[in-house]
Amino acid sequence: MVRIIGLMSGTSLDGLDMCYTEFEFKEDKWNYKIIKAQDEQYPLELKQQLATAQNMSALEYARLNSDYGLYLGRRVKEFIENNGLEPDYIASHGHTIFHQPSSRFTAQIGSGAGIAAESGVDTICDFRTIDVALYGQGAPLVPVGDRNLFANFDYCLNMGGFSNISFDSGENRSAYDISPVNYVLNHYTRMVGLEYDKDGEIARSGKVNEKLLSKLDNLDFYTQKGPKSLGREWVEEVVIPLIDSFGLSLEDKLSTFCEHVAVQIGSHIKSGKVLLTGGGAFNKYLVERMSAKAPQCEYIVPDSLTVNFKEALIFAFLGALYVYDIPSCLKSVTGAKYDNIGGALYKARVK
Repeated sequence: MVRIIGLMSGTSLDGLDMCYTEFEFKEDKWNYKIIKAQDEQYPLELKQQLATAQNMSALEYARLNSDYGLYLGRRVKEFIENNGLEPDYIASHGHTIFHQPSSRFTAQIGSGAGIAAESGVDTICDFRTIDVALYGQGAPLVPVGDRNLFANFDYCLNMGGFSNISFDSGENRSAYDISPVNYVLNHYTRMVGLEYDKDGEIARSGKVNEKLLSKLDNLDFYTQKGPKSLGREWVEEVVIPLIDSFGLSLEDKLSTFCEHVAVQIGSHIKSGKVLLTGGGAFNKYLVERMSAKAPQCEYIVPDSLTVNFKEALIFAFLGALYVYDIPSCLKSVTGAKYDNIGGALYKARVK
């Protein structure tokens, strides 16, 4: 039995997820139990810093990496003390600022040393960089958790800042990013003071612009074959300028982009039992459009803990794999030279 707190901060900047989970590896099978989970929004100043970190000077970036790690450590320590938890490890994804695997470079901010120092708990972090160094995409990392924890589904589809899918194809696990989702939708709702479009009601009130939809559906990324992943750079440089060039109302922008997401997901999932998680699972309009594009799919939204904390749960699991010395990055998913064990360990104290 190993007890780990998984930390996740998504690209949509909706806040910090903390998930305290017990894992047991018995008879070649992983079992897990979520004991306690909590999410919280970021302070406005920190949120703005994370949103603009890619434009910082080297000194500013280094300071934020340290400060954010210390912040995470303090938040986890309070989470532990308030709930009487006894974790063996913390496993932190960090917050992605740069993701350029074609240049063999990725950066998730949030010092693991700072987390360990403030929390007093050994901390595993930096899960993506070894895979990228091995010519992999460094993403997605969730599929190894999908295979081991949610094997009773044909597909696992997560819709957060980006949508990503994983499924078994023969003996291998296949997975990749499909399209942006909340990174784009929330970008536009924040312009009118809303963190998100509740239930997709704003999108429901708009109309799909067929010309914009066609241009979105024909972007180069969607024709690429093999392992591939998305980062905010592509969205900010390509997707948002394209949407803005049409001068649409907020309602029509959201309606058109929801249709785009539904089209792209429908091109990858035609039928089967689909586990649906992430913030996008609560967008009723978007899920309706996805169901309309693939009526033979059975989209299953699990219990609220799994929906809200699946990625934090999975990163806790990646921490467990690190502890057990089991590969967490699959070459069949990322395109790396070989399966590898992602992560770096910061010891909080000498035992």
